[in-house]
Amino acid sequence: MGDNPATSALIDPATLERLVRERVDAVLDERLEAKLAEINERRTPSMTIISTKGTLDWAYPPFILASTAAALGWNVAIFFTFYGLELLKKDLGDLRVSPLGNPAMPMKMPFGPDWFKSIRWNMPNALQAVIPGFEAFATTMMKQTIHNKGVAQVEELRSACVEADVKLIGCQMTVDLFGYAHQDFIPEVKEYVGAASFLPMAREADVTLFI
Repeated sequence: MGDNPATSALIDPATLERLVRERVDAVLDERLEAKLAEINERRTPSMTIISTKGTLDWAYPPFILASTAAALGWNVAIFFTFYGLELLKKDLGDLRVSPLGNPAMPMKMPFGPDWFKSIRWNMPNALQAVIPGFEAFATTMMKQTIHNKGVAQVEELRSACVEADVKLIGCQMTVDLFGYAHQDFIPEVKEYVGAASFLPMAREADVTLFI
């Protein structure tokens, strides 16, 4: 007599339990992955920027990046430390370009015929250092170029960041180091903290930039 087909098709309890468990685990994993993907999709991206420089040319990157990210709906915070604290002053009219510290900076004239404006005036640092008034000249040329190209002023970009709720944070250690007072800066600076308070924010951010 042959084996009963119904009997041959039976699965022992241990095997059945294992198969059921594997199937349940697979379904749970799929649901968990879908839920995590949904949470990540709804989560607001965040960015922190560490601004360390206070010259006219270096004022643009942090404010441009911050205002752009805020316009995309990101949560943004800028930590101004050392010379970057200059960018929080009420009056930004004293910001200057420092070509001496930027040897790759292209010096182009913002006036004259096109062929003249296209010339790249590369000047050695040693020469820049001994020319009286070179920094003031470079600053004037930069400001004129910014005006000619229709680029927003630093004050306008900073105001755009304030309007977009970018969190402007001053470094309290730098304030103490340089003898500043909180009254020297715009009132929109709501916090003055140290590195120990800022670093946890940077750790949790999706993007952190050092400028």
